[in-house]
Amino acid sequence: MPSTPPTASAAVTVSASPQAVYDLVSDVTRTGEYSAECVSCEWLDGGTAAVGARFRGRNRRGRRGWSTVSRVTDAEPGKRFAFEVITMGTPVARWQFDLVATGDGCTVTESTWDRRPAWLRYASIPVTGVRDRTAENTRNISRTLDRLKSVVES
Repeated sequence: MPSTPPTASAAVTVSASPQAVYDLVSDVTRTGEYSAECVSCEWLDGGTAAVGARFRGRNRRGRRGWSTVSRVTDAEPGKRFAFEVITMGTPVARWQFDLVATGDGCTVTESTWDRRPAWLRYASIPVTGVRDRTAENTRNISRTLDRLKSVVES
């Protein structure tokens, strides 16, 4: 767990067990069903939701598209799923889903930490079209959690 606060974070309460939500978010091949920016993911090297496994994510914002490689850092069924995003060999971000049981479901908190060095913050603008990544991630997390709630409750 990072020692600094996330750069963007939000939470939603869903009518599903922490395990059901974990099963959804840790199956990265389903990310495109609920993510606001990531349209698809595929495991690399025959990976699964285990610490150290890698996957490629394909992202889209309008007409712009890009891909990244991520490595799973936390895989605690029913509690936490997290991964580090790497592009051009450089750490870009950490994404984390924390799950806490409630009386009739669970609270899902999605958080991200922007880890890009200054040069990559500027270099990524023409690729992604995003100037303020923190504001964009804040909006995207809210949309993602709304979509995740719909998927997991259906």
